[in-house]
Amino acid sequence: MKTASYFRSYRLVPYVFVLPFLLSFCAFYLYPLIGTTVMSFQKIIPGRTHYIGLENYAKMFSPDFAQALGVSFQYTVYTILLLVPVPVILAVLLNSGLKRLNSVYRAAFFIPSLVSVVVAGTVFRLMFAASGRAVVNSILGLLGAKPVDWILGGAWQAMALMVLVAVWRWTGVNIVYFMSGLQAIPADLYEAAEIDGAGAGRRLVSITLPLLRPTILFVTTISIFGGFSMFEESYIFWQGVSPNNVGLTMVGLIYQKGFQLGDLGIASSIGLVLMLIVFALAIVQLKLFGFFGKEDR
Repeated sequence: MKTASYFRSYRLVPYVFVLPFLLSFCAFYLYPLIGTTVMSFQKIIPGRTHYIGLENYAKMFSPDFAQALGVSFQYTVYTILLLVPVPVILAVLLNSGLKRLNSVYRAAFFIPSLVSVVVAGTVFRLMFAASGRAVVNSILGLLGAKPVDWILGGAWQAMALMVLVAVWRWTGVNIVYFMSGLQAIPADLYEAAEIDGAGAGRRLVSITLPLLRPTILFVTTISIFGGFSMFEESYIFWQGVSPNNVGLTMVGLIYQKGFQLGDLGIASSIGLVLMLIVFALAIVQLKLFGFFGKEDR
């Protein structure tokens, strides 16, 4: 009788609603994490597996690892520098002076995010081809510049190409995030500041940016995750093998070690180290934004 009454009580309701999340978390996050951790201490050969201790971690630190970490870090920094300030400015403009065309511009900025990364990468690969007849090199020719080999050129061409694709695809999404944050700011604050003689720049610095801090933190966080997890764009541009590894990212290195070379142990160790790096950056970011280690004022 006590068991039947317990199942009919309200105490069970929260656990019923939380259960789907717990099951999905254990199946798709916790179990793979435990499996990856175990594999990082193993030498995996088809049909045979044995433990080798920290040998995978010792072999992991190589010139390729340093190159991939540098490329991923630079890519993340550049995308944050472009995908946070630019969407903020565009969101403020759309939320203030262009309200009549708000939905039109918002859709125009958001549409690129709906395009498949494979399609976007292919289109950009054709636009930035080495041929003088390619779109970008044709424009450079009209300006009197020589054609540039963007795909097989140096490190800066490769980085510019990857960052440009990211900015084209995700600017609209970040604009939507920032516009949602702007619409949550009370209009009375702007009216009071305007009465006190505060100009547009002063209102932006004193009202908009401080109250957008949670949204900026969110966008910066997902930009960090997206930057260090970038793989598809690089793979489409160079099919996994870029000259001098100028397009090699951390996830690309994991793919190279685990699937192309068949060394799943080293690939697992790289994945765990990457997770720890991203986790550490997230903690540092929370500390800098004042959401960790002290009370939010």
